[in-house]
Formats: sequence, structure tokens, C-alpha cells
Amino acid sequence: FFEEWTTPFGVPPFDAIRPEHYMPAFEKGIAEHDVEIAAIAGSAETPTFANTIEAMDKSGALLSKVSPVFSNQQAALASDEIQEISEKVMPLLTKHEDDILLNEKLFARVKTVYDGRENTSLTVEQKTLLEETYQDFVRGGINLGAADKDALRKINEELSILSVKFGDNVLQENNKFELVIDKAEDLAGLPERVGAGAAEAAEQKCKKCAWVFTL
Repeated sequence: FFEEWTTPFGVPPFDAIRPEHYMPAFEKGIAEHDVEIAAIAGSAETPTFANTIEAMDKSGALLSKVSPVFSNQQAALASDEIQEISEKVMPLLTKHEDDILLNEKLFARVKTVYDGRENTSLTVEQKTLLEETYQDFVRGGINLGAADKDALRKINEELSILSVKFGDNVLQENNKFELVIDKAEDLAGLPERVGAGAAEAAEQKCKKCAWVFTL
């Protein structure tokens, strides 16, 4: 994740990515993003679309690089190692998002740009990004009182942990599911390759079965 990918169209090199690569990339990505966000929030320049909204949108490059790759692998081929990483990283990502959306100095700059949006020559796309950014802060709890913000952080943390556990439970149940077919006529209408795959799965999972379908 710390190197430039030279694959066609920048596709992630999944064959070279190992589970132990994820946590260092997440940790460095969060740290880099924290620095970028702090610089935007603490800027002495008058808030503009370019130095606030656009700057935020372009920040967090490493985090944006590793997160979708991890999510893809977790959804498609989750191992015990990947699940353990998810349990560690989800609370970190949740806290990171809360730190951004509950950052009052940052929101003050966003709100300044948002309040003056009618007096600028923004494109439709820029106005949409501005609107969505502003709403992310509002829906993320920025207008809550201090006590409610603390409560929201705890709720978000708990939800992140429960979400991982729920996903793990669903994955385990999916992995356990097997549909056993013994009669060839029950395969009517299926492409031949699908039946062949089920026959291969049967050889591995159930010696007495003719075809086995899994999720």
C-alpha cells in the first residue's frame, strides 16, 4: 500500500497483498489524514471551496487506497485473520470519522463556505459536494451539545463493534450453508459449468453426494 501500483488501470495487486499489510496501512493512513485535516481546520486563510471543501475531498489518499481493498477482500474471501483485523480497525475508523465530523473548527470553515454558496460561481458538481459535506457534519452530530457528542461517540463505537460481530456471524452461517442435490433432473436449466462446479464441491465436501451448492 506504500508503493505505486503499476497494474493495468491501477487495479489492486491482490496476489501480493497479505493480511499483515493492512494494519500498518490503516494506521499510517489515519495518521496522515489527521495531519491533513488539522491543517485544513487550523488554516489562517479565509475559508473557500478550494482550501476547505476541495482540500477535504482530496485528503486521506492512503486511507482511501486501503479501505476499499480491505472491504472487498472481507466481503469476498474473509479469513479468520481478516476478521480479526476488522475487529481491530473498525473502532479506529469510527473514532477517526467522529474526530472529523465533530471537529468544530473544521465545521466552522465548512459552514462559512456553505452559507456563502449563493455568492460563488460553483459548478453543479461543486455545489453538490459542498451540500453533501455540510450535511455529513450535521448528520454526524456537530450541532449536538458536548454531553450528547460524547454519548454519540460511545454509541458509534458500540455500533462499529456490533456490526463486525454481526457480519462475522452472517459469514459463518453462509460458509456453513450447503444445498445437496442427488437427482440430475433437479439441475434442469442450470448451465453445465455450474453443475460441474457443484460436482467438484461435492467431491471435496460430501463423498456420497452428487452435487453440492454453497454460498
